Amino acid sequence: MASKPKDNPESESLDEAKKNALNLFEKEEKRASRKGKAKPEVEAETSVFGHLGDTKKDAPLPPRPSQAKEEVAAPVEEEEPVEEEPAVIEVEEGKIINIKPPIIVKDLAELMEMKPFKLIKDLMALDVFVNQNQSIEPDIAAQVCEKHGYIFEKEKREKGAGVHKVEEVIEEPEVVAPEEVEEDLLKPRPPVVTFMGHVDHGKTSLLDYFRGSQVVDGEAGGITQHVGAYGVEKEGKKVTFIDTPGHEAFTEMRSRGANVTDIVVLVIAADDGIMPTTLEAIDHCRAANVAIMVAINKVDLPRADVNRVKSQLQERELSPEDWGGDTICVEVSAKTGDGLEDLFEAICLQAEIMELRANEDGPARAVVIEARTEPGKGPTATVVVQSGVLKVGVPFICGDYHGKVKALLDDHGKRVKDAPPATPVEVVGFADVPDVGDELVQMESDRNAKKLSEERMQAARQAKLQPKQRSALETLFANIEEGSKKTLKAILKADVQGSVEAISGALNEIESEKISFEIIRADAGPITESDVLLASASDAIVLGFNTKVENKAVALVKREGVQVKLFSIIYELIDQVKEAMLGMLDPETRENVLGHAEVREVFKTSSGRVGGCFVTDGRINRKARARVIRGGQPVYDGGFATLRRFKDDVNEVKNGLECGIKLGDFNDYMKDDVIECYELEKLELTL
Repeated sequence: MASKPKDNPESESLDEAKKNALNLFEKEEKRASRKGKAKPEVEAETSVFGHLGDTKKDAPLPPRPSQAKEEVAAPVEEEEPVEEEPAVIEVEEGKIINIKPPIIVKDLAELMEMKPFKLIKDLMALDVFVNQNQSIEPDIAAQVCEKHGYIFEKEKREKGAGVHKVEEVIEEPEVVAPEEVEEDLLKPRPPVVTFMGHVDHGKTSLLDYFRGSQVVDGEAGGITQHVGAYGVEKEGKKVTFIDTPGHEAFTEMRSRGANVTDIVVLVIAADDGIMPTTLEAIDHCRAANVAIMVAINKVDLPRADVNRVKSQLQERELSPEDWGGDTICVEVSAKTGDGLEDLFEAICLQAEIMELRANEDGPARAVVIEARTEPGKGPTATVVVQSGVLKVGVPFICGDYHGKVKALLDDHGKRVKDAPPATPVEVVGFADVPDVGDELVQMESDRNAKKLSEERMQAARQAKLQPKQRSALETLFANIEEGSKKTLKAILKADVQGSVEAISGALNEIESEKISFEIIRADAGPITESDVLLASASDAIVLGFNTKVENKAVALVKREGVQVKLFSIIYELIDQVKEAMLGMLDPETRENVLGHAEVREVFKTSSGRVGGCFVTDGRINRKARARVIRGGQPVYDGGFATLRRFKDDVNEVKNGLECGIKLGDFNDYMKDDVIECYELEKLELTL
């Protein structure tokens, strides 16, 4: 009975202590919620005066152990939300990794504040095996960064900005072929006609008659010194004429990829006939693959011989129509005007047969015919519009330079607001003088045109540091392997016409199904500047037989990077061309088995395992190759590392003898393995 009253007070005191502790905790929470600063002050006080001990802190509190435990637990519960806020800030500012490709493992580990070997371990878990100096893909780097709590960004963002800055790629509008444009959008356009021929055969005089002007009077010596483009309209039919100083300008345009000419009118004087310059012009026209018409000029002169001119054309595979051919020949006289109307009608008829059309919608495109700097205008260029409509005020890119069309002038010097396709105009507003043959392309804005110009100028500066590579007999095989060349083009020059015909006949007899040989020009005389320009434009080589290179052409050969080969023996020239064409063909290989050896025992040495073999048939040659055959299946193929007879190294072991064989780094020899020795025999194909 006495024990019961003693137990009750103890249990009651324990319950009262718990209630008091809970009440104190609730009061503290209410007091903190009202004041808002109660807890931080207590924490601050304990942190500042912690060196004085816990007596002062515990004095106002009851000395009950349950209450002390609950007071210690209370601040622990409130530490969790305080730690969440800096974690968000760290991810936003400190854990964003910006790096540009190539992404090197060592650099990425440094940005992530990790050891490189730990990062390599994570990459191995992703089946990526690299060392610290190798690069990894951006998606792999993003996975590794995400694993360690980092955010991977490929593009560098602006300072203080929260969005990515993606570099904008500026490109000129794509070229749309007329075949890809709807029929309704294509409209007929005038033909672009180029006058070519020998000097003083009357090219500009014919054009003067059509234009009703006297351009030739303003030229030095009555010879055209520059390129001019003019528009002529008669009876509702428009034709754009281009007058050039000679074939050189035409070659310059073609070598830059310009193909503005639809029809070439070959002007030949009836009293002179076909001259060397005329032959060169024919070669350029054929290389450019344009239609050729012939205007036989000066038929009013007493010494004119039209039949002789037609006979010369027949020899050059330009058969006149009245002789049963397909070449239009018109007899004209620029002085009296006879036959010029027929020539104009023939040009219009040929244009109708060709069905020339262009798309006037979309960005304008034009080709530079002539460029110069004029006082008061700055850099200007004469262009012929190919597609679209060129208007005043539009920005453009032309070659490496940008600009904005400030003014458009026609061939009479009058201002126009726009220029449709096949219209020649003079454009004012270039940043610098463009090159002949450059393409003028309309851009969306001045900013895009300027940025694209900067990129092209930078690329041009880098390209100047690399030498030009032209066709060479020694490098043709490498070009064929790259699939960039399948035809050997050549220009042949010899001392006399008989040698030209003999060499051309011998070279044309070389036949091959895979490699072809093409002579784009064969003529007698020295190698001139025109030959070098044609070879540069056509990516051809120049072959000379008993001839020389003109002094003016030597510097051009070095500048253009054209290969010139000179020979004095005809068979040497033909053999070298054949060897070059044979080198283009892929040689075939045939396997020739030399012998077999059977592994009788396997020996262990300091350098690995060696097979003790017995030659069953043929011979084993150390310079040949061998394969290990096990159960009828090859398990290794390689060269010989060791071939020994007893303790001596030998080059060959014959049938019925024992030897020790070690192949490359192969060590898995087993008894009854068969070592087959063979050699690869190359078989060169014939043309």
